[in-house]
Amino acid sequence: MSELNKNSSREEIRAYIDNIIQRDKPQLTQKVQKNNQIDVQQLKEEMTSQIKQKSKSDKNELVEFDNLKTKVLKYIVYKKRTEKEVRQKFSSSSVNQNLLDDVIENLKENGYINDVVYIQRAMNEFLAINTLSLKEIRNKLYAKGLERDIIDTYFSDHEEQLEEYEITCAKKIATKKQNQMEQTDIENFLYRKGYTRESIGQAFED
Repeated sequence: MSELNKNSSREEIRAYIDNIIQRDKPQLTQKVQKNNQIDVQQLKEEMTSQIKQKSKSDKNELVEFDNLKTKVLKYIVYKKRTEKEVRQKFSSSSVNQNLLDDVIENLKENGYINDVVYIQRAMNEFLAINTLSLKEIRNKLYAKGLERDIIDTYFSDHEEQLEEYEITCAKKIATKKQNQMEQTDIENFLYRKGYTRESIGQAFED
């Protein structure tokens, strides 16, 4: 078909365009296919890169997890600690707190951190001192970060034993100080330490 001119009709223009499309169709199709191949290849390359980056990230996180777990284990194996003590020890901004959560959960699942077991050990140590009132012991346990429910349960389960312990301690202190202080002063001293009035009263019974 000849070139169009300004006098060409609408039908001639339409026929001219259709002719060009039919003539260039093979080249256009080939170009589209080539572009599609490029897009697919590029997508594969991007996915491979993302997988490699994810794998590298997971590996780095695993190494970081193991390193932090080793540090925490060294801290709690040397001396039993509560969960709160562990969190306080590793609360610095340089420690990934989300990772610390994972480490603590892992150690709790494996029995390395167990506040119920901890209170039993701690109570044995405190009772061996033989001068602490039950109130003082409670305050020490709270300071360790133990939950109130755990403490209350222990005291409830060992109520009779703990009451006898406090009376024995009050008597021990009263006997030791009776040559140095008046009874009223000793009673006030015991009261300030948190001894109950019942324990103080029995401390001076014959």
